[in-house]
Amino acid sequence: MALYIIGLGLGSEKDITEKGLEAVRNCNFVYIDTYTSILPAEIKKLEDFYGKKLIPATRDIVEKQAEEEILKKAVENDVAFLVVGDVFSATTHVDLALRARKAGIKLYLIHNASILTAVGDTGLSLYKFGKITSIPFENKDIEAPYDVLKENAGMHTLFLLDLKVEENKTMSAKEAVDFLLKVEEKRKEKFFTEETMCVACARLGFEDEEIVYATAKQIIKEKLSKFPQCLIVPGKLHFMEEEYLKGFEVK
Repeated sequence: MALYIIGLGLGSEKDITEKGLEAVRNCNFVYIDTYTSILPAEIKKLEDFYGKKLIPATRDIVEKQAEEEILKKAVENDVAFLVVGDVFSATTHVDLALRARKAGIKLYLIHNASILTAVGDTGLSLYKFGKITSIPFENKDIEAPYDVLKENAGMHTLFLLDLKVEENKTMSAKEAVDFLLKVEEKRKEKFFTEETMCVACARLGFEDEEIVYATAKQIIKEKLSKFPQCLIVPGKLHFMEEEYLKGFEVK
């Protein structure tokens, strides 16, 4: 018996791979992570397409009750754990895999697209992204994301923005820009100013995705209405990247 950690992709219930769907339909129990990202469709719609009853896996279940709730079942059954994006989109999924290994449970990983590849929709080369960082809601005394931007000088910087699915709370690109400008105002190192060119993205990988290329000052005014969102500060641009981005530019 085994634990299958399966990536669902980003945009809809149909983004699961054929290999992943086959595994889901063959498993005795199917859990779905409901707290690290926004689901690509409502639970009922996912269940209808997969042909399986889904068990919502909250933060408490995955981080505190994984042994009793998930891994114990995988000793005598095939159990699937579904993840929005790719299998290891969050460290908590790596932790689950480690626990399965330590318990002697056979582990299968079925990959899919994630935000780390979907950023290619902007036209920016994936090879030119530097270290990725995230901006949390509680960021009053935090400057690490700014430090990553500084370290990535010349490379593109992807900022993943905080979300609390269970509270229906998601950070916007505007809030991310506000945060970076506040750190800049404090440090005055000129790595992020109102004139810094940014790429604000909403619902990458979905059919209704939005991409805006503008100055930080303009991003604050744009107020993308769809979620989840992320922010990219491009580094040195190749002429093809620059040409592609112009298609999203705010005049």
